[in-house]
Amino acid sequence: MQPIEGTRSHLGRICVIMNGKSGRRDTQDIPAQIRKALETNAPGAELRILDSGSELLPATRKAVEEGFDMVVAAGGDGTVSGVASVLHGTGVTMGILPLGTFNYFARSLDIPTEIPAAVDLLCEGAARPVRIARINERIFLNNASLGAYPAILKTREDVYRRWGRRRIAAYWSVFLTLVTLRRPLRVRIEAGDQVLERRTPLIFAVNNAFQLNQVGLQGEEEIAKGRLALFIAPDTNRWGMLRNALLLALGLAEREKEFDFVAAKRIQIVDHKKKHDIACDGERDRMAAPYDLQVIENELNVMAPESRQGDIR
Repeated sequence: MQPIEGTRSHLGRICVIMNGKSGRRDTQDIPAQIRKALETNAPGAELRILDSGSELLPATRKAVEEGFDMVVAAGGDGTVSGVASVLHGTGVTMGILPLGTFNYFARSLDIPTEIPAAVDLLCEGAARPVRIARINERIFLNNASLGAYPAILKTREDVYRRWGRRRIAAYWSVFLTLVTLRRPLRVRIEAGDQVLERRTPLIFAVNNAFQLNQVGLQGEEEIAKGRLALFIAPDTNRWGMLRNALLLALGLAEREKEFDFVAAKRIQIVDHKKKHDIACDGERDRMAAPYDLQVIENELNVMAPESRQGDIR
């Protein structure tokens, strides 16, 4: 870590934790941009730059233990989700400097993607309650999934290493994965009074209406009611999966047509296989079945524009 020592500001003590491996290609210039913006808007803030993603959770816990009033996640959705997983329930406010490829969570709260404006928001915005979600013991902000998407992330890591962190590389990794994916999941899904038995290559749970809108899927009204939106892809051949992925990318996929859909505050997914790869906000993990997904209210406050009224993502 590379710290900038600071003192208490009128906003309380602020710690900025930056993922040095964020999605932007100009990462080397970003620390200087953040330092300059902090010196102007929050001269008492402290910047800590991480060399690897494995340092994120320990660094966030340390900031909480040291008594910072605000911890700022500087990175993409995976970094923001990791910081949130530590901060929820602590009373420490989270700030965001969006440095990722997609920045769904930050954009859903109208947080600027330009560094000076995002830093200014840390000082001029308001702490708003944001709904989060959990799959077993893992927190997520935007989405959690089983099946094809975790496999896509594994392929994407290889593609990124070879071609860099570009959006076209992300889309190419989807194609490469779907043409080689084989075994579907066999699951039982319980959501309220609904019970589904399915064979499926992909289960996708969404907690962010903004992301749904970006990919053209319906379900925003269910998220507005405080529910998780769960999409279950049909069991089809690889060309059918490619067709559905293309419709999704073009914003033409339809709920109840290309995907089965359920919504509830709590959803259970039962699978006879002991463990699966899962993906939470773009980060892979290995997790034992069964899977218990649920919405969590009022455990995380995030700095957002003053015009925001509560959690209206």
